[in-house]
Amino acid sequence: MNDKIQYISPDGLSKNQAFSQVVITHGNGKTIYIGGQDAVNEKGEIVGKGDIAEQTEQVMKNIQTALVACGATFNNLVKLTIHIVQGQDLRLGFQASQKYLGGLKNPPAITGFFVPALAHSDFLIEVDAIAFISEE
Repeated sequence: MNDKIQYISPDGLSKNQAFSQVVITHGNGKTIYIGGQDAVNEKGEIVGKGDIAEQTEQVMKNIQTALVACGATFNNLVKLTIHIVQGQDLRLGFQASQKYLGGLKNPPAITGFFVPALAHSDFLIEVDAIAFISEE
């Protein structure tokens, strides 16, 4: 096996182009853990109050910034965990994320939760991420 990251949707599990069921990392490399990102810009301001799409856009920008700081891209993602406040339209958040994730040949494994609230009452979504960069 030459690939350092293997994305699979094994027989017996549903196949979905938006996410992978299983991601395996092989060999030496760097694992990047990105803590929960909320819709907060670099000035510490909450972006998109009341707007799940705008908040998702800011969250994805924050993840991109974190990945770039580590020498990674969205192609290195292996796992996303998404927390969405109950009552929000998941479809609008999903559509906003596709600008960043929609073109990936191998999307990460994704787990999503509807939650009653997040750390701040204006937060509608929070996403944490894991990425892997192999050392060749």
